[in-house]
Amino acid sequence: MPDTKKKLSFFSIVLLGINAIIGSGIFLLPTAGMKIFGPASILVLVFDAFLAFMIGLCFAECSGLFDESGGAYIYAKHAFGNFIGYEVGIAAWAVRIIAEATMYVAFATALGGFFPALNTSLAKNIIVTIMAVGLMILNLSGIEAASVFSNIITVGKLLPIFLIIIIGLFFIHPGNFTPFFVPSLTHASNFSDATLTMFYIFTGVEGLVVTAGEMSNVKKNLPRAIMVVLSVVTIIYILIMTVCIGVLGTKLTQTSVPLQAALTAMIGKVGSYIVVAGSVLSIGGICIASSFITPRSTEALADNGILPKAFSKKNRKNAPYISIIVNAILILALSYSGTFTYLAQISAISRFAQFIPTIIAVMVFRKTMKNKPRAFKLPLGYTIPIIALAISLWLIFNTKVNLLIFGFGALVVALPFYFLTRGFRERKIN
Repeated sequence: MPDTKKKLSFFSIVLLGINAIIGSGIFLLPTAGMKIFGPASILVLVFDAFLAFMIGLCFAECSGLFDESGGAYIYAKHAFGNFIGYEVGIAAWAVRIIAEATMYVAFATALGGFFPALNTSLAKNIIVTIMAVGLMILNLSGIEAASVFSNIITVGKLLPIFLIIIIGLFFIHPGNFTPFFVPSLTHASNFSDATLTMFYIFTGVEGLVVTAGEMSNVKKNLPRAIMVVLSVVTIIYILIMTVCIGVLGTKLTQTSVPLQAALTAMIGKVGSYIVVAGSVLSIGGICIASSFITPRSTEALADNGILPKAFSKKNRKNAPYISIIVNAILILALSYSGTFTYLAQISAISRFAQFIPTIIAVMVFRKTMKNKPRAFKLPLGYTIPIIALAISLWLIFNTKVNLLIFGFGALVVALPFYFLTRGFRERKIN
């Protein structure tokens, strides 16, 4: 029987990818880039886009080999066996926890930039506590509200971004880019720090390729979509970074809410209202959506034996209550631990626990599944995965130890659970 299910068009794929990548980071990270690497942080964005493109293409080839969902977990399991697959599955869970904690702190940071009285560590912790507890209660009640916010979120985050770009091009002061390479900032360690920090705003492209089965003419459309999505996103990011530096100059390093500060400098207090409304609406909406998705992802891991079976238990409202409660506690603990920039760095580095196995899996599958039809195959042999692997390992090697501990700590903590849940997984297979 022919497949009559409606497929995503090329244009829909592009919009999905742009929406998946542009999130909370763009509202807050230009300050971090300027602090770490000066105006030359614009070049860091280009480098990060290149890395994201290489990784995205590796995911694209792997996704074309499997009908089952699961992304990096599925690729790792088939390429390296159950143990590595299990660890990557745990990493995927950790990434969601870290990302949600990062967004909660981003929300508090955005509010603190508008209301100075809330720009303290205590206020930040109170705000994220209210968010975590409130969303936990909402989840436990079984209310499915995330989809209602989807279109509002998209408009809410793109409107101030395009407004800043369009107006900002008329307010740029060329002198603010001099010197472009600041001598005190332009060295290798700062470049690696800036690369890791700003790579956070490109995360999300890996989620696009997991939906390959929903796309029409995937072999042609997916690689083109990845190129178009990352090109559009990169152009938007470069324009935003250029405007923020060109309008604010060194003052950019003194604000925690750069887009808000830039538009305020251009059109006055009304600019502040526009950006804070857009950023709070966008980040808050993403937090709501994520709070529903994360515990369901945890439930799925429990159903597959990756986490203890208790995580899939549901209450009378059909909500996975243990997953919801445990996730909320972990998210809160992480939210208390640092600033948005710090958590963004942890969120970025933790994703390489999924990226690196997928990159290597491309080369493994070229040997073990060489005769299996592929929806998409990378050109240039092993060149792209080798480049992606080399840059990823360089980035990890240059990452501070404390970030690595937070980013990859879940892999170590999960080890005993692998053996505790082995019996359940074996019974499930049999």
